[in-house]
Amino acid sequence: MASNSRMPASQNPIEPTFVALKQLGGNGSINEIIEIVTANLRLPPEILAIPRCNSTWTEFEFRLANARTYLKSAGLIDNPQRGVWVLIEEATQTERINPKEILESYHLNRTGKNKSDPTKNLSDSIESVAEESEEIAAETAVWRAQLLEILLSIKPDAFERLCQRVLRESGFIEVVVTGRSGDGGIDGRGIVRVAGLISFNVLFQSKRHRGNIGADVVRDFRGAMIGRADKGLIITTGNFTREARREATRDGAPPIDLIDGNLLTDKLRELKLGVNTKLVQAIEIDSSWFEHV
Repeated sequence: MASNSRMPASQNPIEPTFVALKQLGGNGSINEIIEIVTANLRLPPEILAIPRCNSTWTEFEFRLANARTYLKSAGLIDNPQRGVWVLIEEATQTERINPKEILESYHLNRTGKNKSDPTKNLSDSIESVAEESEEIAAETAVWRAQLLEILLSIKPDAFERLCQRVLRESGFIEVVVTGRSGDGGIDGRGIVRVAGLISFNVLFQSKRHRGNIGADVVRDFRGAMIGRADKGLIITTGNFTREARREATRDGAPPIDLIDGNLLTDKLRELKLGVNTKLVQAIEIDSSWFEHV
């Protein structure tokens, strides 16, 4: 599967990702890393918006994901929990890294071949390594796309019940679907308990949606939840714009967590809700399961 050729092949985010984690104090979420890298590289909006083929990601987000993989393979960073990346202790003392060496080391570890031709330029190295990860990315894109199409085809109330079950099996209690019209987009509520001691009331909105959800949706949902819950949660089959993600974590406003299509499909796979993993990488979608949500 070919990548989008409009993204400059020479745009290598390995070092910018490393620098971003330095600026963040040694650890950060994926969204925080993306924000810093984007600001440092000063890439124009039209480059940042280039979509990734058969994916809800942009091409730049895909390359940043690869960069984190390469840095982890080099023993410079780790992700102790989902969505959070940290510099290992030794790396905090490292001022500069060599992206070409990291790419070549990753290539050698993956293929077991002799050292690559030293005359090979960095651009070629990036494309070569990216091609090696295309098969895995393509397989993931296929089952995610199949699952998202099923989710988009089920009835709205079935999708609300599915979200209810996802939350319940993720540890929420007293999860109720309200689904009342004219309620500011609030589809349900639940309680999340931390360490069995502290509880938070959460209101959620479920949106079967293609494409990106903007900041206006987040603002409207926050307006409906103020005074009624401690946190908000928007679950969608689509994605969120950068402005929506910023609005969700805006200082001084009640926080809203955003679950996009990729996170939702991953969660369904993790919880084995209509998604069965056979052997190591064989993923099978049970479409009949969703008919009885």
